[in-house]
Amino acid sequence: MFPGGGVDMQQLLQQAQKMQQDLAAAQQELAETPVEGSAGGGLVKATVTGAGELKSLEIDPRAVDPEDTETLADLVVAAVRDANNAAQELAKTKLGPLAQGLGGGGLPGLPF
Repeated sequence: MFPGGGVDMQQLLQQAQKMQQDLAAAQQELAETPVEGSAGGGLVKATVTGAGELKSLEIDPRAVDPEDTETLADLVVAAVRDANNAAQELAKTKLGPLAQGLGGGGLPGLPF
C-alpha cells in the first residue's frame, strides 16, 4: 500500500498505543494528586485533585465573622479558584509533553 515501504504501520500503532498508555497513567496520577490553594493569607485553604475535584476545605476560625459571611464566601471561592489554577498548571506539566507527542495541537477538553 505504501510504495518503497515508507511507513511501518505496526510500529506506528505500537507508538500510538504507548502514548495512549502514558496518557492514561498521567491522567490517573493527576486524579490522585492533591493540590492546595489558599486565600486571605491562609485563612481559607482548599485542596483539589489534579483533575480539579474539591477534596477538602479548611477555614480558620479567625475568618468567621457572623456579621460578614459575604467575605468568608469570597475567601472560599478564591481559595478554590487558586487550587484549581494550581491543578491546571499541574495538568499542563504532566500532560503537556504527551500532547506535544500527539501533534502539538493539545488535547480536546484540556486547557493547553
